[in-house]
Amino acid sequence: MFHPSLRQGVWLAVLTLSAIGCAAYLRFAVDQSSIRIACEGEAASLLCVSHKAVVELSTRAVFGVVALVAAMINLLRPSILWCAVALSAAGFGLMLYNAETSSLAVALLILALARCKTSTSPANVAQDSGAHGI
Repeated sequence: MFHPSLRQGVWLAVLTLSAIGCAAYLRFAVDQSSIRIACEGEAASLLCVSHKAVVELSTRAVFGVVALVAAMINLLRPSILWCAVALSAAGFGLMLYNAETSSLAVALLILALARCKTSTSPANVAQDSGAHGI
């Protein structure tokens, strides 16, 4: 059962907020009409490459699909890595026009954290069967 510790939770929150901040910059600063017009030619600046990458990845819903796949894997095999990938991709997806699949990924992450803890250790089995220490 995966329940992040306080330290892991803080790092996940920082990672998610950083992804949302980076996506907000890409959405509002890079995806402007003046930059779009300037990059219509064969400009090879970092700004133009970033703009083209954001447009291509957003139109193909890559951020939402990555978030959804990582959240499904995290639901089946919970780990901090898949949770971090799903949260950061969902942050990008929510800001960059992939809201449907990204919000579904966030819902799956919530389900992964809300699952009941089931344990089959010998101590718990003995307590459940009524045999205390025998």
